[in-house]
Amino acid sequence: MKNTAIKILTFLLISVSTFAQTADDVFNKYYTTTGGKALWDSIATYTIKQSYKGNTAADYDMELRGSFKEAGLYKAKTILKRTFIFGIKGNEGWRKVPLGSTDKATQYETNSLSEKEQENMRRELKENLLPFLDYEAKGYIATLVGSETLNNVKVKQVELSGRGTKYNLYFDESTGLLVRKKLTLNTGEVITEDYTKYADTAYGIKFPVESNYTSSVDKRTLKVTTSVILNDKIAPEYLMK
Repeated sequence: MKNTAIKILTFLLISVSTFAQTADDVFNKYYTTTGGKALWDSIATYTIKQSYKGNTAADYDMELRGSFKEAGLYKAKTILKRTFIFGIKGNEGWRKVPLGSTDKATQYETNSLSEKEQENMRRELKENLLPFLDYEAKGYIATLVGSETLNNVKVKQVELSGRGTKYNLYFDESTGLLVRKKLTLNTGEVITEDYTKYADTAYGIKFPVESNYTSSVDKRTLKVTTSVILNDKIAPEYLMK
């Protein structure tokens, strides 16, 4: 009887501890695991380069350069040897579309992004690094959904939502690392990214460098390789219309 009572008490204590945990506790464990919140808070700029490969002609590369101080983001997508450029800085937003053939020096036609397109890029500025970075300042609400098993790994799921966007984030209970990011856009598109490998950056932050990417729109899985440089100097021309 005494042993049974002890087991029940232990179970209750574990249950209460789990229940008392918050979304911020999960986020803080991630920060600690990947280098510490102070290091994350000290990031001012970044350059991210990614290759999306599915062994088809639709494979593409992405380059992202962000500056928090300038409220600026450069985004270049290269597909079939043609590079499409999108940018924001302050209250401006633009798109540069390549003209002519690929065997000549590229000329671009520049036009303005819509207010909605600019809003999406401003949201992406910090979310390119981490969806929950300064999430409250963006008007998001974080809710700890609970524990479950994902690909034979015990995970905690956190829902992050606001401004027509929803993230479902899955963190490895043991390591604290983010293993899946599921983004539901206001268009109805669902983008799922499973992170398969993390590596330390020169800046000291651990960052995902390999992942599997799936969109509900094209319904194919792409293998993504990522490199990142934090607090690098971004040349002015990247953030010029």
